[in-house]
Amino acid sequence: MTIVAIEQHEPEPLLRDDLAGRFLPPGARAIAALARVPFVRHAIRSAAERRAPGSWTGVLDRKRFLDDDLTTAVGDGCESVVIPGAGLDDRAYRLPSLAGVPVYEVDLMPNITAKYQRLHALYGTVPPSVTLAPADLTVQDLGDVLAQHGYRPERPTYFLCEALTQYLAEDEVRRMFRFLAGAPLGSRLGLTYIRRDFIDGRHLRFGLEPETVAEFLAEYGWSVRQDLGGGEFARRYGCPADTGRSRSELERVVTAQRR
Repeated sequence: MTIVAIEQHEPEPLLRDDLAGRFLPPGARAIAALARVPFVRHAIRSAAERRAPGSWTGVLDRKRFLDDDLTTAVGDGCESVVIPGAGLDDRAYRLPSLAGVPVYEVDLMPNITAKYQRLHALYGTVPPSVTLAPADLTVQDLGDVLAQHGYRPERPTYFLCEALTQYLAEDEVRRMFRFLAGAPLGSRLGLTYIRRDFIDGRHLRFGLEPETVAEFLAEYGWSVRQDLGGGEFARRYGCPADTGRSRSELERVVTAQRR
């Protein structure tokens, strides 16, 4: 979200999100504000590129693409949205397509508490269409958590799993997908994944390969609609005129439909 907030200072941002800076904690908000100065913005982005080449633009690509896919899915009949590992995700408050749509944001209790406090600071309350559901998906079943918070499993749902699976062990990911296997027909999935050959087993724990992702999802009754990496995003969105950006193939975005 800090990357997204800083990007808003660009003359032509890859992703437009006027809420991002307001959702950040004070320290990150201050950094994003300083990035109004072009050389500060360039220095921050250059440092990020040295640490993880392509990650900066990759975050913006995946968020922009998933914004569009989520909007399309709701237009096509998805009646609710579930976001495991939601963090500071602001789509429920930013996208016009989600106005009034039930959104379930699932995350660890400290993250849910921080989100609750931020929403109260911004809006005075949690919007009635949003449910904040504390959970530890390393030990809890997503279906059980949602059932405790009023989720209606008969509704076609968009499941948004962005920057999540790489931090879970394989058995934890599969437990989540066993629940997703019971989603009603017409449900959609937006999933980011790290290529398996990049997983280090410590900080990053689960990965897939483009050649096997369709087979993995098919085990749980999902069929791939699109699977995109840096090359596809470059052709789709182009690149701003500055030369300090790159794209990586280490993280990809797949969309799927329940069949």
